[in-house]
Amino acid sequence: MFQGSFDPFTRGHESIVRRSLPLFDEIVVAVVSNIAKKPFMSLDNRLEFIKQVFAAEPRVRVVASEGLTVDVAREVGATCLLRGVRMIQDFENEMHMAEINRRLGGIETVLLYTLPEFSHISSTIVRELYNYNQDISEYIPENVDIKLLGK
Repeated sequence: MFQGSFDPFTRGHESIVRRSLPLFDEIVVAVVSNIAKKPFMSLDNRLEFIKQVFAAEPRVRVVASEGLTVDVAREVGATCLLRGVRMIQDFENEMHMAEINRRLGGIETVLLYTLPEFSHISSTIVRELYNYNQDISEYIPENVDIKLLGK
């Protein structure tokens, strides 16, 4: 299970999912609905956006996620958690979360390093560029309805 807010889903996220497909029978992309944060995109739009990215890949399932990661993993039948790491700070955070998830739910975490060409991309940067009317096409997956981003 690959869980995140994906607000929006970037080419870096897409790369992690596509590169993990040979490793697993199915990848569940679990989109977090965090009411504590004010989302850039609605949950429904984020789900639809990601479904469009993987429309031709039957081994990718996209679901809404609410609650503890280990509980969601149990609900969807995940055998491990998939996470992407862009930089050393990400590694430290993911290491701590992996240990918590292992202790709470007995579930292991698999880390994939982001490809260098995507390491500078973050959802935060994409949102900011979009808000300033900049071209974000090189940062988001191809063949998605850009109208799902809003504005």
